[in-house]
Amino acid sequence: MREVFAGMPWWVKWVAVPVIALVVFGGLIASVVGFVIALLFKVLVFVALVGGLIFVVRKFMASSSSKSDW
Repeated sequence: MREVFAGMPWWVKWVAVPVIALVVFGGLIASVVGFVIALLFKVLVFVALVGGLIFVVRKFMASSSSKSDW
């Protein structure tokens, strides 16, 4: 493979081949990137919801324990 690219100009190796790869695999790359971004967003929403739940429960428990001191 190196022998094939050795005789080629620089623009074939660094411009044409990556452009052809993007055209051929562009849909696959876009779907994988979209899936990863969607997964990260869902993980972020999950962490925020669990953090909010923990905050509400701790606040509720703190207010109920202070009322029982009366």
